[in-house]
Amino acid sequence: MATALTSRSLVSTALPQSGTGRTVAQIMLAVAGTLLLTVSAKAKVVFGPVDLSLQTLAIFLIAAAFGMRLAVATLVLYLAQGAMGLPVFQSTPEKGIGIAYMLGTTGGYLAGFVVMAAIVGWAADRGWDRNPFKFFGAIVVADVVMLAMGFAWLALLIGAEQSWQFGVVPFIVPDLIKAALAASIVPAIWGLIAKFSR
Repeated sequence: MATALTSRSLVSTALPQSGTGRTVAQIMLAVAGTLLLTVSAKAKVVFGPVDLSLQTLAIFLIAAAFGMRLAVATLVLYLAQGAMGLPVFQSTPEKGIGIAYMLGTTGGYLAGFVVMAAIVGWAADRGWDRNPFKFFGAIVVADVVMLAMGFAWLALLIGAEQSWQFGVVPFIVPDLIKAALAASIVPAIWGLIAKFSR
C-alpha cells in the first residue's frame, strides 16, 4: 500500500483509476488550475521590468498536487489561454495581451513555468513530496531552472546586468520562502491523509 502511494500524486488518490470519469476530472482540474494561476498572477508587487507575484507558489502546489503530466498540461493550457488574448498573465491587459505580451520581458519566465512544473511534478510522482527536505531540494532546482530561462530571455531584451539586477536578484529570497512553504504544506497534507486513512 505504501509503495503504491509513493508513485501517485495527491489528486490521483481521489480520481477514478480509468475511464471517462477520470478524463473529465482531469480536464476540470486543469481548468481550475489555470484559474488559480490567473488569480496568483494578479496578486503582485511591481518591481522593475518583472513583477513579483504568488504565481511560483501556485505552480509548486499545482505540480505537487497534480503530478508531472497533469501539471504540465495545466501550464500549457494556461499559456494557450494567454496566447489567445485572455488577460491571465501579470499586468494584462494593461501591458499588452496575447503573443505580443508573451514575447516581452516575462517570456522566459512563462516558458520556465512549464519546465518548473515538470520538475516539481516529476519529484511528486516519485514520492519526494512526502519528505520536506527532498521536496524543498526539487523545488529549488526547478526554480533555478525557471529563473535561468527568465534571465536568458530578459538579457536579450535589456542586457545581462539589468536582467540579473531586476530579473533574478529580487526573486531569490521570496522564491526561497515560497519553496519552504510548499515543502512544508504538501508533506503535511500527506501526513493528514496517512493519519485519516488508517
